[in-house]
Amino acid sequence: MTACIVGWAHSKFAKLDGLDVEALVVKAAADAMADAGVGPADVDEIYLGHFNGGFTPQEFTASLVLQTSDSLRYKPATRVENACATGSAAVRQGLTAIAARRARIVLVVGVEKMTDLPGPQIGGVLLKAAYQKEEGNIEGGFAGVFGRIAQAYFQRHGDQSDALARIAAKNHKNGVHNPMAQMQKDLGYEFCRNVSEKNPIVAGPLKRTDCSLVSDGAAALVLADVETALTMKKAVVFRANEQVNDYLPMSKRDIVKFEGPAVAWRRALKKAGLNLLDLSLVETHDCFTVAELIEYEAMGLTPEGQGARAILEGWTEKDGKLPVNPSGGLKSKGHPIGATGVSMHALCAMQLTGAAGGMQVKNAKLAGIFNMGGAAVANYVSILEPLR
Repeated sequence: MTACIVGWAHSKFAKLDGLDVEALVVKAAADAMADAGVGPADVDEIYLGHFNGGFTPQEFTASLVLQTSDSLRYKPATRVENACATGSAAVRQGLTAIAARRARIVLVVGVEKMTDLPGPQIGGVLLKAAYQKEEGNIEGGFAGVFGRIAQAYFQRHGDQSDALARIAAKNHKNGVHNPMAQMQKDLGYEFCRNVSEKNPIVAGPLKRTDCSLVSDGAAALVLADVETALTMKKAVVFRANEQVNDYLPMSKRDIVKFEGPAVAWRRALKKAGLNLLDLSLVETHDCFTVAELIEYEAMGLTPEGQGARAILEGWTEKDGKLPVNPSGGLKSKGHPIGATGVSMHALCAMQLTGAAGGMQVKNAKLAGIFNMGGAAVANYVSILEPLR
């Protein structure tokens, strides 16, 4: 499954008043095609990542991409959904279309409009990504789910509040340099570590600074087969792209281990013929700081139960041995569900082409991406490098 990213676009992630799903999709799609230097007539297939789940009334959204240009009319367009990994699921469908030789050029768009709903309703929509029979009434929505995960991790491996605060502080510091980030503010370790009126407990041991943001936004990619990509002005190739799904009920898994993500990482690194530390950077799914902590272990950066070492010893800082979330991650950048996975791929493509501005990791040659749907249920890992 080898294809390339040849163009991208990324909106600001924020509370975007006055912009609905259609407007976000159209702008991202048009900008990505312009960035790639392709016209709508060149596109063979379209995939739209859009979770929705009740955030907006327009449930059937695939053909909204056609609003970008009349030349997209009659192109096959499909909406993809896989919880918080919806964006990466759309990317994978585009790669599959190219691998099957159904398409040379694929347009992938990810979008979410979350902020039209009041807070309590947002939590209810997100909890639809949990196993309803057992987890549908967890207090605090999805924060409550990860609050339970954090409690279980603390019980097994000790209180990790220092490490979680360091992760939050790192990602907010990185986000200052991301012009597309929702929160471009360095909050500092002390603020993230301590409970306060502005940083209350949300669920279990998780404080507000441990939780990703409610966001609107869109991102888009143009994918092409290698033969076509070689004629383009820029191209970033997939060394690997893996999907691993695990059981939906947390009760059927050891939720502290993130076994599905670990399998996805092992398969992707094997496919790419790489070791983890061959990567120049990783963009990982920090929906909550405890997720990033456990993901250090799942990707193989530390042994089980020792994820805190990676952040406390500075390994995952922007100048560390494996920079993690130089974009600021979901924690600072924002997390518009359907756009997140597409955003991660766009940001890594920027890094690998030297176009990441203040986010740029020095001499970035290989990038890893981990995007997760639900509580480590739908797991996607991509490994990217410049084609030339």
